Amino acid sequence: MRKILIVGGGYAGFYAAWKLEKKLRRDEAEVTVVDPRPYMTYQPFLPEVVAGSIEARHAAVSLRRHLHRTRIITGMVDAIDHKRRSVTIRRAGGDPFEQGYDVVVVTAGAVTRKFPVPGIAEQAIGLKHVEEAVAIRDRLLTSFDRAAVLPPGPHRQKLLTATFVGGGFSGVEGFAELLSLATALLKRYPELHRDELRFHLVEASGRILPEVTDSPGRWVVRFLRRRGAQVHLDTQIRSMTGGHVVLSTGEEFDSELIVWTAGNAANPVVEKHTDLPVDERGFVVARPDLRVGTDAEPVPDAWAAGDDAAIEDLTSPIPGTRTVPNAQHAVRQGKLLARNIVATMRSGKPKNYRHHSLGSIATLGIGHGIFQYRRLVIKGPIAWLMHRGYHVLAVPSWERKVRVLVIWLTAGLFGRDILSLASVQHPRDAFVDGGEPAALLNRTSQDRTSPC
Repeated sequence: MRKILIVGGGYAGFYAAWKLEKKLRRDEAEVTVVDPRPYMTYQPFLPEVVAGSIEARHAAVSLRRHLHRTRIITGMVDAIDHKRRSVTIRRAGGDPFEQGYDVVVVTAGAVTRKFPVPGIAEQAIGLKHVEEAVAIRDRLLTSFDRAAVLPPGPHRQKLLTATFVGGGFSGVEGFAELLSLATALLKRYPELHRDELRFHLVEASGRILPEVTDSPGRWVVRFLRRRGAQVHLDTQIRSMTGGHVVLSTGEEFDSELIVWTAGNAANPVVEKHTDLPVDERGFVVARPDLRVGTDAEPVPDAWAAGDDAAIEDLTSPIPGTRTVPNAQHAVRQGKLLARNIVATMRSGKPKNYRHHSLGSIATLGIGHGIFQYRRLVIKGPIAWLMHRGYHVLAVPSWERKVRVLVIWLTAGLFGRDILSLASVQHPRDAFVDGGEPAALLNRTSQDRTSPC
C-alpha cells in the first residue's frame, strides 16, 4: 500500500484525511496525520469560547474519534525532506524520529504573526487555539474577582483593562465577544462600575475587517465605540512590558489582558525546514490543482492546501491573486485534495480548485453581528442568527453540531456560565501548598503577572 502522510490536522488536513478514508479502499493506501494536538480546532467558535457561549471542548474535533482508519501521531514535524521521502517528527518528552512516506500532504497551517515589541513574549496571548480562548476568558473573570475587592485606583483599573492588537476577523470578533461578556458581568459585580471598563482595539491600518468593504467596516467601528470600546486606527504598539502599553500615538495605559491577533505568518517548518518550493512569504508554492510546484516545475507526490499554501485564486479577475487564508478555502481545499489524490492514484486527472466566496460574517456579541455578500449587507440580530446557523451546520460531524446547539439553547435559558477555572493551569498548587494562606496568596500574585 502507498503511504500518505498529512502534515497538520487543521481544517485542510482533517478534511483531507476524512475524505480519503471514505474514498480509498482499505488495501489501497495507509493514511497518517501528524499534529502536535490530537484535535482540529474549529476557529470560528473561539470568540464564543472567549465569551463563554460555547464549551471549549465543543470547539475542537477529536481526530481519533472521527478518523477511524487513519494513524494519528501526536507530535511536531521538525523537517520535511521530500527528496528522501521522509519527515522528522518530535514527540513531547521523546526523541525525534523519522517517518517515511510515498505521498506528502502539507497542511501545517499558518502561525500568528509577531513583531519585535518589548514585552510581547511575557504578556500577550494569541487567539488561534482553544487553550488560548479559555485562558483569555479565565483571565478576564479572575480580574473581575480581584478588582471587586480593591478600592478604586491604578491596580483596579489595570485589572479592568483589556487590549486586543489586530483588527481582522479574529481580533474584532474576540474583542466584541469579550466586551459583551464584560458588560454582562457587571450585573454580578455591584462593586464595579461601567465607566471603569477599558477595552482597547489597536489596528495598524486605517480600517478594521479588511474582508468587508469600507462602509460596513466603519459601521463596526461605530458600533464598538457606542458600546464603550476605544478603537485606535493607524496605531501601532510600541511596548507592552509589564502590561504597560505604549502606543505610537503617545497614549499609555496599563492592561491586565493583552491579546495578539495581528495576522498570520508562514509556519516555520514550511518556511525554513523543507526542500519543497516556497514563495517570498514562506508559503508552499502549489498549483491550482493543489499539487506542489508550478506547471513548469511540478514536484511529484507532494500536495498542499490551507493557510500554508500559496494557491492562485482562479475566481479573481486579477491574475496571480492568491486564495485568502480562511476556513472557507481550507475546508474546500482539503476535500478537493482528497479527491485529487485518489484520482491520480487511479490514473485520473485532478481538478483545479475554484470557489466563489459565500460572503463574510462576524459575530459582535450576543444578538449582534454583520454579514456582507457583494453589495448585500445585513446587520444586527439577523446577521447574528445567520452566523450561528451557518457555523453550526459547518462544524464537522453531527455529534459536534448537536453538542453546540444544546449549549446555545441552555445558555439562552440560563445565561452563559461565568465560572473561572484559571487554577486549572496550575493543578498541583493546592496539593503542594497544603492550603497555607500565605502560599496561596503568593501563587495568586505570580499568576497575575505570568502569561497564560
